[in-house]
Amino acid sequence: MPDRGGGPTGPRIRVGRPSRRVRTLLMTLGVLAVLAMLFVMFAGYWTDWLWYRSVHYSSVFTTTLWTKIGLFFVFGLLMSLAVGVNIWLAHRLRPPLSAMSLEQQSLDRYRMGIAPYKKWVLLAITVVVGLIAGASASSQWRTWLLWVNGVPFHQYDPQFHLDVKFYAFDLPWYRFLLSFGFAATVLSLVAAALVHYLYGGLRVTSPGARATGAATGHLSVLLGIFVSLKAVAYWLDRYGLAVKSSDFKSSSNWTGLRYVDAHAYLPAKTILFCIAAICAVLFFATLWRRTWQLPVIGFGLMVLSAILIGGLYPAIVQKFQVQPNEQAKETPYIKKNIEATRKAYGIDGSDVRDYEGEAPKDADRKQLRADADATASLRLLDPNVVSPTFQQLQQVKDYYGFPSTLDVDRYKTPDGKDQDTVIGLRELNVSGIPEHNWINDHFKYTHGYGAVAAKGTTTSQTRRGAPDFIEEDLPSKGQLPKYEQRIYYGEKTTQYSIVGGPQKELDYSSDKGEKTYRYEGDSGVKLSNPFTRAAYALTFSEPQILYSGAIGDGSRILYNRTPKERVEAVAPWLTIDGDAYPAVVDGRVKWIVDAYTTTDGYPYASRTTLGDTTADSLNDHDGERSVVAQQNKVNYIRNSVKATVDAYDGKVTLYEWDTKDPVLKTWKKAFPGTVKPKSAISSSLMEHLRYPQDLFKVQRELLTRYHVTDPVTFYSGSEVWQVPDDPTNKGTSVPPYYLSMKMPDQKEQTFSLTTTLTPKGRDNLGAFVAVDADSESSGYGKIRILKLPSNTGVAGPQLVQSKFNSDDKIAETLNILKRGDSDIEYGNLLTVPLGGGLLYVEPVYLRGAGTDLPLLRQVLVSYGDKTAFESSLSKALDVVFGQSEPSDSSSGQDGGGGGGDTSKPPAAGNATVEQALKDAQKAYEQAQEALKKDPQDWEAYGKAQQDLKDALDRAAKAETKAAEKKGQSQDGGQQDQKQGQSADDKARREDA
Repeated sequence: MPDRGGGPTGPRIRVGRPSRRVRTLLMTLGVLAVLAMLFVMFAGYWTDWLWYRSVHYSSVFTTTLWTKIGLFFVFGLLMSLAVGVNIWLAHRLRPPLSAMSLEQQSLDRYRMGIAPYKKWVLLAITVVVGLIAGASASSQWRTWLLWVNGVPFHQYDPQFHLDVKFYAFDLPWYRFLLSFGFAATVLSLVAAALVHYLYGGLRVTSPGARATGAATGHLSVLLGIFVSLKAVAYWLDRYGLAVKSSDFKSSSNWTGLRYVDAHAYLPAKTILFCIAAICAVLFFATLWRRTWQLPVIGFGLMVLSAILIGGLYPAIVQKFQVQPNEQAKETPYIKKNIEATRKAYGIDGSDVRDYEGEAPKDADRKQLRADADATASLRLLDPNVVSPTFQQLQQVKDYYGFPSTLDVDRYKTPDGKDQDTVIGLRELNVSGIPEHNWINDHFKYTHGYGAVAAKGTTTSQTRRGAPDFIEEDLPSKGQLPKYEQRIYYGEKTTQYSIVGGPQKELDYSSDKGEKTYRYEGDSGVKLSNPFTRAAYALTFSEPQILYSGAIGDGSRILYNRTPKERVEAVAPWLTIDGDAYPAVVDGRVKWIVDAYTTTDGYPYASRTTLGDTTADSLNDHDGERSVVAQQNKVNYIRNSVKATVDAYDGKVTLYEWDTKDPVLKTWKKAFPGTVKPKSAISSSLMEHLRYPQDLFKVQRELLTRYHVTDPVTFYSGSEVWQVPDDPTNKGTSVPPYYLSMKMPDQKEQTFSLTTTLTPKGRDNLGAFVAVDADSESSGYGKIRILKLPSNTGVAGPQLVQSKFNSDDKIAETLNILKRGDSDIEYGNLLTVPLGGGLLYVEPVYLRGAGTDLPLLRQVLVSYGDKTAFESSLSKALDVVFGQSEPSDSSSGQDGGGGGGDTSKPPAAGNATVEQALKDAQKAYEQAQEALKKDPQDWEAYGKAQQDLKDALDRAAKAETKAAEKKGQSQDGGQQDQKQGQSADDKARREDA
């Protein structure tokens, strides 16, 4: 047994081995520590697997995981072998004796220091480079799956006549292999050179030859491989010209060959390929010649050729051949770009028609008034404005809430007609939970409750300017078919919940107490297994999940609860639309999510950045909704998949929508069984599918330039349009609007998505664009463009809004509406082609002082040179088409409901009302003045307030008498005028 110490003056200390029990304990602790580390490292993978299994998309997880693992090990091993073999070979080819020089003597100590650890150093280097290469390769799993599963497009590029599949699926993989080859060669070359230098194969300052024959041959082969790869790169660059972006005509996204590419770069790449191939042969020849003279000369010629042929020559062609006659030279290539771009973005079938934009002077105004009702169901309820109204009137409990932007859909009326509807779900609002603790946040308050919907074209007959709800209250009831109202998955539901266990959940509370519920769905991951609980405790950094008594038999954890998150997770190869919308389908609330397949490898098609083209004022207003978030550039897009997410059990279903899309077919081969056929879509679901906004935004951005099919006109840029700014939200693009309407070539109204475009740099209207958004329509997806004459000054959105704002009578009415520090908010400015002209309609909302309750008060209508500002749409249309006299603006025109069929009798001509409102305005000003002079003078303020109340009472009574005499209003919108007027009186006092 060994001993230590033991000097002449001290005792010897015997050191023994630890006992068997101690060794066993230490080994056990070590094993447990390793297992704990592995558990921490792989807990995330385990929970991911459990989640994918719970949504029945485990094949997506396994396919993705095994693809990444396969790429990691294959390319990591290849990189390790390439570098390791070259290090070993360089060491094997070292000279037996190093030269006796100061340089070599200084290297001796390094050689001696490394000698005992050579194997370990070699292993460490190869492992590190292998891990880095493997990690980089694993990120290419999409590229690999597209290449190995790619299907042909049966479309061919006009230059090389290759199927688009080569550019979209094959070329990206070949480029990855090429970049991997370059990396492996460069790392091997550097490693081999260092080893040769360390062991004397290469010398820098020593006398005699600078390299041994063995080192020369070894490094020459590596350089030959590098130059060979460069030759391959030159050859692939030829095809890369078809998908290369360049600056042309003020666009940095122009894609495809131009004249200089076809006549200079293309032959230059071919010549450089030949030169590189010859140069590679010269490097390989050094295995026999043992000299670098010819390879170095060849390499120098290749570099010089790259500068002269690949750089200087194209510049000369561009300068002296193209620029003097650019239009003629570029015309054939512009034509190819136009055709490819229109086809890649699905705008090649657009129907462009000339449209005057101004009605004939002799047009029958009465007929135009009748046509206005038949042409469009004008939606006055703006989903971007009325969310606070839904919140105030239908939130019911603080722990519920609506998204800040509601959605537009269609539902059947009791008589079977389609009704444009604004809908929102009463989702869980975590910030409104009365008392925050772990049980409340994750066990008790777990879900929202019910949908709320209102007619889009009318307002309430009982509450002036409020939405006309067809589904309301808690529990929700109304015209929608019976459905499961609990909302466990939604746009606002971002935190995890644990349901189904011993802890009861809260549906809602009332005077009778709390209504509780226990989740009965099969969604989420079961927490019965202690290892599963430990994994989730680690994943969510919440140790209570491991030991809490609130978790028991039947407990499930719900997470990834927004529709966008769920669809992205089960289909990571799709690009998701920014606006998921709810629909009541077959007794359940289902979120409908549009998804796209994209590529940036469509030859000649110009690229666009999704995040930029899908941004507008609607997205800017709604911080909760994200646009297509990816900032990647694409040049091909299809709405190939419609997805649904069940709001109760979170079930995700993917439906094939574009049955001809080759990109979708490729991904279906990679992930078989994940996408259901289009025929599986039920008729009840089909009623609610629509053309997606984000796709239309991308298409309208491309249409600003690519509505032109003539290359000469495209080159001149004389017909370029732009997406106008939102007239009520400067600096952001106007969003497209869903609207039931008919274009001039249509016989009946169709649910459409519409937008306006203006000439670049001007505010007059350039075009009106509408796409058939009804999924049940035979013309679904057809884009119709009404092109206005470029030499006319038909007003665009900005000019129409300016005309509204500059009208003295409108301004006077707005000032009266804003009494008491109320705020005016403009709704969506809708545009409808009518009788050769354009009808503009804009609802105007009033927010009462100190409230967040926007109510529809007035409607702005413009047609030609006529403008009306009335309390209802019907009245405004009558006025603008000369079928009725305008109301007196001094009355405030405040007595109407604002809806299409809910106008009240105006106060025009009633002197008592006019005088009473003037007195009210004066009293209000006196009250404010009293507070300014002396904030404590409550006597003067109270007297002014009493005068204000008296004046408003007089006005209300006078209006009531006028209403009783007149009977029903001119537009016939109310059945009980007296009841509506009483509501007006009450609302008038609230406004005051």
